[in-house]
Amino acid sequence: MTAFACIYVPDFPVEALLRAEPGLRSQALAVLEGKTPLQTIFALNEKARHAGVSLGMTKLQVEACSDLVLRPRSLLQEAAAHAALLDCAQSFSPRVEDAGCDTVLLDLAGLEPLFGPLPKIARDVARRASDLGLEANIAVASNPDTAVLAALGFSGVIVIPEGREAEQLGNLPLEVLFTGGHDLQTLDVLERWGIRNLRALAALPEVALSERLGQEGIRLQQLARGCSSRSLVPVELPLVFEEAIELEYPLVLLEPLAFLLSRLLEQLCARLGARALATQELNLDLTLECSTPEYVGTSAPARPGRAQARQSFHRTLRLPVPLLDPKVFLKLLQLDLNAHPPGAPIVKIHLSAEPVRPRAAQSGLFLPPSPEPEKLELTLARIAGIVGQNKVGSLQLLDTHRPEAFRIQHFAPGQRQEQTARNPKASRNDNPQELQKQNEVAVTAMRIFRPPLRATVTLQEGKPAHIACPRRKEICGEILWAAGPWRTSGDWWEQEGWARDEWDIALQEATGITLYRLVRDLLRGQWQVEGSYD
Repeated sequence: MTAFACIYVPDFPVEALLRAEPGLRSQALAVLEGKTPLQTIFALNEKARHAGVSLGMTKLQVEACSDLVLRPRSLLQEAAAHAALLDCAQSFSPRVEDAGCDTVLLDLAGLEPLFGPLPKIARDVARRASDLGLEANIAVASNPDTAVLAALGFSGVIVIPEGREAEQLGNLPLEVLFTGGHDLQTLDVLERWGIRNLRALAALPEVALSERLGQEGIRLQQLARGCSSRSLVPVELPLVFEEAIELEYPLVLLEPLAFLLSRLLEQLCARLGARALATQELNLDLTLECSTPEYVGTSAPARPGRAQARQSFHRTLRLPVPLLDPKVFLKLLQLDLNAHPPGAPIVKIHLSAEPVRPRAAQSGLFLPPSPEPEKLELTLARIAGIVGQNKVGSLQLLDTHRPEAFRIQHFAPGQRQEQTARNPKASRNDNPQELQKQNEVAVTAMRIFRPPLRATVTLQEGKPAHIACPRRKEICGEILWAAGPWRTSGDWWEQEGWARDEWDIALQEATGITLYRLVRDLLRGQWQVEGSYD
């Protein structure tokens, strides 16, 4: 049995704004379009219609209505709402047709064994659309055009059985055939004939209708009878998950920004969850408002009477494992923005997520439980906010001969697991003698001082003769024995070149003779004690 479902969002520009401000759903809301002072009503909800507001009215005409909420039209939020509508459809069927900004068609053939009977599928689609922030009409029929007309004419969820299309559509007004505003002359002709609903149009004789209106009249009659037939035009949608919001007034504080980010993150996670995906990278782009160059990087408000310049602010949040928790994302973004504030009022927020497959993990019966990745990432972010971003993470050895050359990189335990999976032989050694040799090599022969101790050294005939270390009183006195120097250098072709001399020295202490590693930085002329031999 072939079946098609139509998802139609009434008052789509209003619903797009309500996704960002769900608290306005219980109020009368109208959307303005145009430039001040010529703004007119472009869209409105049912409560605004009951208040006497109609399309085309000017802003001055509706300002007298105290209970009416006015918002400017946002093309960015409409694009995000349309993408969410497509995600809702593709979470049920791979064959989806983009029939308009507010209408989506999907093929339900073969989905009943997976999702249940058609009424249940229709209710699930409506529930998924509501979770994504859109209140939609859902109609299921045996052909796409009948499903579209039913979604336009009936509110809520409706399932039209096969063979009863003309009966179900008969009471719908004639205007549903001309929702897009096309061919209004034909609508005027039909109204002059006294045709007011689809049942009256379906009852007209075909030959007489064709003689007066041509093939267009026959097509309209087939639509009214619910007997038209066509195939869907599936659309291949890229995996792009973005949410944006334009602010009426610039934001200066981070607390109201966190409130808006929370809403955007919930919408992103709902869309990712509808497609059975997660994310491992979040990109936050803020458009800042700066009046003069000296205000760039400050939190001072723009001066009145000055030209407003726009500046972009970008932050990227990379996660070690795929996650799908808006609360974790919000806390990580808050910690990152506290460490790196935008520095200017915010007028636009754009948030995007890179989709990846969700993390599949199974705990072992005989393995200790590991910390949850969400809690570990939050802990590392809090530590980075205290000690600095470049002081938290894992060590990465650099490709150089410089001793102890490393840098701090973001802690990502999954990368090591991927490397082990690619080369399992590199992480497995079944020979006990080889394991014993590796353990013996791992024994350290010198205790390293971190950081190295600054020292003052007196030379005699080019060799260290006396040393004084303010931080450690025991490293002070005449040098009994010195071996060296061993000179090394490298990276001379870069700005961070290095050259050093190493000495092994012996000092007389209270507990006996102790050996130390003494190093001189030839480029800076500094002496340091790096460690002592055990």
